[in-house]
Amino acid sequence: MSLLDRLQRKMSTHELFKELFGSTLSATGKTVNWKTAMEVTTWLACGRVIAEGIAQVPFKVFQEREDGTRLPAKDDSLYDVLQLRPNFYQTSFEYRETLALHLVFTGNHFSFINRAGGEIRELIPFEPQHVEVKRATTGELSYKVTPENGQPMEFPAEAIWHIRGPSWNGYLGLEPVKLAREALGLAMATEEAAARLHQHGAKVGGLLSVEGNLSDEKYEQLRKWVASNFEGAKNSGRTMILDRAAKFTAAQHSPVDAQHLETRRYQVEEICRAARVMPIMVGYSDKATTYASAEQMFLAHVVHTLAPWYQRIEQSAGVNLLTEKKRRQGLYTKFVEEGLLRGSMKDTKDTILGYVNGGILTPNEGRALLERNPDADSASDKLRIPANITGSVPDGDEPPPPKKEE
Repeated sequence: MSLLDRLQRKMSTHELFKELFGSTLSATGKTVNWKTAMEVTTWLACGRVIAEGIAQVPFKVFQEREDGTRLPAKDDSLYDVLQLRPNFYQTSFEYRETLALHLVFTGNHFSFINRAGGEIRELIPFEPQHVEVKRATTGELSYKVTPENGQPMEFPAEAIWHIRGPSWNGYLGLEPVKLAREALGLAMATEEAAARLHQHGAKVGGLLSVEGNLSDEKYEQLRKWVASNFEGAKNSGRTMILDRAAKFTAAQHSPVDAQHLETRRYQVEEICRAARVMPIMVGYSDKATTYASAEQMFLAHVVHTLAPWYQRIEQSAGVNLLTEKKRRQGLYTKFVEEGLLRGSMKDTKDTILGYVNGGILTPNEGRALLERNPDADSASDKLRIPANITGSVPDGDEPPPPKKEE
């Protein structure tokens, strides 16, 4: 239905305001925007599982030196901003959780880059609904921020860290909630239908008939009597006593009613599909799920859901938060995915042991990942090269000739 059709339908002032300012009506008649979508438990769970997956993993600035070593760039001001305290009221976890929720629900995140002496000191997030992205004919971007209680302000592109989700025009992320409005609207409608069913005691309605005609006054009295004595969960199971030849005929469940719960289950899958989240990550599973398949689904969540977000944010931070000079000096930002193993002692042990015995980490580097003090033995600072791996032949030594077969 077009906006003109809705105006001709005599929309209320409230409906018109929501239609003009960021909301979209679904076919079910439900208004869908980022705020109402957050009230849909499946979409909220999708947002949380992505946001917490981004927030719980350490996000650090590293430097690749000329000798090939890679170390945390703790001397750079951006290191503490990303890793510890982005601004005066948020921790790094809280900031990145907010950042991710903005991306999941609106497709865009905006933060003001507060610089002092050429160095970044703070990242202050803006609510996406208060930011308007403007593109000049030359292609340059600017950002108009209109707070709830304040005058609009315009910022140049270099003052705003703009992270985009999937984009059609290249400079503004698509809004996932609007694209999935029909799935969300149907979830809202079925949830409301279930709530109304339980509001009336989870009983099917029916028809109450009496002989003769009822006056308006008698009809209203009878309606109030039925509502106060037999409707609602508190009156569930009560026996109805009728007189004056009154009859009550219960309505029967229709095939649509019988499929109500099935529809609600399907909407969980549909919403997860739109958010690109495995249903098991939001607490949904079917009878075919086994422990082995669940483990692979958790791995798929990291590879196919979180990894693209990590890459998107890493590249955006590298372009917008690091100067060209710092990038030439080898500085780059990176999520340390090993932080996802923090809750699994067995996986943590197996991973670190594999790194150490495989010659990737020294024992002391492995201990550092567990926040353990280094071992005093000098051998703990050397790589353990597996015996079945043959290195290059030292200069001056010739390998023995191969034996000839008899």
